Amino acid sequence: MPPTHATHATHAWQMTAEALSQAFARRTLSPVEALLSVLGQADAVHPRLNALVVRDDAAALAAAQASEARWHRGTPLSPLDGVPLTVKDNIPVAGLPCRWGSRLFADHRPARDESPVARLRAGGMVILGKTNVPEFTLQGYTDNPLFGPTGNPWAPALTPGGSSGGAVAAVAAGIGPLALGTDGGGSIRRPCGFTGLYGFKPGRGVVPRADGLPVLLPGLEEVGPIARSMGDVQLALRLLAPGLAPLAHRPGPLRIACWRAIGDGPVDAAILARSDAAAERLRALGHTVVEQPSLPEVEAFNRQAWPVIASTGLAAVLRGHPEGVARQLSPALAGLLAQGRAHTAVDLFQAQALQRALAKALQGLFGQHDLLLTPASAALPWPADESHPGTIAGRPVDGRGHAVFTAFVNGAGLPALALPAGPTDDGLPVGLQLVAPRGGDALLCAVGAMYEREAAPAWCWPPALDKEEMPS
Repeated sequence: MPPTHATHATHAWQMTAEALSQAFARRTLSPVEALLSVLGQADAVHPRLNALVVRDDAAALAAAQASEARWHRGTPLSPLDGVPLTVKDNIPVAGLPCRWGSRLFADHRPARDESPVARLRAGGMVILGKTNVPEFTLQGYTDNPLFGPTGNPWAPALTPGGSSGGAVAAVAAGIGPLALGTDGGGSIRRPCGFTGLYGFKPGRGVVPRADGLPVLLPGLEEVGPIARSMGDVQLALRLLAPGLAPLAHRPGPLRIACWRAIGDGPVDAAILARSDAAAERLRALGHTVVEQPSLPEVEAFNRQAWPVIASTGLAAVLRGHPEGVARQLSPALAGLLAQGRAHTAVDLFQAQALQRALAKALQGLFGQHDLLLTPASAALPWPADESHPGTIAGRPVDGRGHAVFTAFVNGAGLPALALPAGPTDDGLPVGLQLVAPRGGDALLCAVGAMYEREAAPAWCWPPALDKEEMPS
């Protein structure tokens, strides 16, 4: 578990959202003191991590002062009133830039909060600013032409993944206990795995969205919370998904399918070791964990459908831009745009057919199992300025080789939870993924809470946060 108390207000950046809320209620800490502590931590670590791309200190201070007054009156708007929050830079926040990692959106400044932000703001949360993303949030690392790469707090020369890389770097480094991210193909779950965090990708439509950016991945991308504890994830979901009722009972013995690989794709040996150990811990809790081969429909979706959906989505978003728009993109995104423009309606129709076949196959899997357990990623973090690892377990892979475990979940609209599995011998975090059938969001939260309480590795702060050890 992360630390639940601080010995002095200057260490409030180490506290969970739940602990901050309790301290505000007891009046042993104020929202203003918590904010100043977090901003001080941001000053200390941001130059080495590049997690935040927009800060709004004046508005955050005003919000913290208003929260402090509410707590003094005994009228907080929610348990998260006064808790600091960062927001991923593809989620509009009223009055702040929302650049999407792209030169084309460099001057975009939305007038309204996207609805999940509005719900958190209505609960009194204090918005610190926006976190870094890859260009158009379409890559599995975090770098873009406007702000450059983000580093992993556990090893700043390595990536925290993407596209919620800035979000996880902020939470893992103490720049707020909670971050709001998006997940269109694993963009919450893989980065959480790379940084030892909890992250939730809701099922399709569980967190309602309105007033957002143009839709890039129709029906695939969801908004979800990122935190250092499962308790904080659940607190955020109370505001984000008001229709999601908590499970009324402790989950009994569950039937859990386990995939150690997707087809014959490579997976780093250290990841498999931590995943296997986690499976044993779940068995020790009374659950049945059965190792199985993955479904062929997952490979078909990954190889044939996902590239078409992602590239045509980019082409659709940029349809109204001038013909020379590709010159303002990085070479990788310009290539993806060209692919999207070259695809036909028949290509997209066939991709959608593969998506439907995937959903049907997973429905069959969940007819026999309650949950699915996989690694969050096939690879450990790689250099922060490289888009993907060139090899995994000694075998060459393409740009999606590390991401094989996650996009199929989005394709089927299923809920999924990122859980920490513990570090490798070299000290790098490894993450797990638990997937539930449609409607299984509350079950996932309950299992995640049980895992945190009874089976999770204890949270520890990244050693690289020591200023003397953290390279610039």
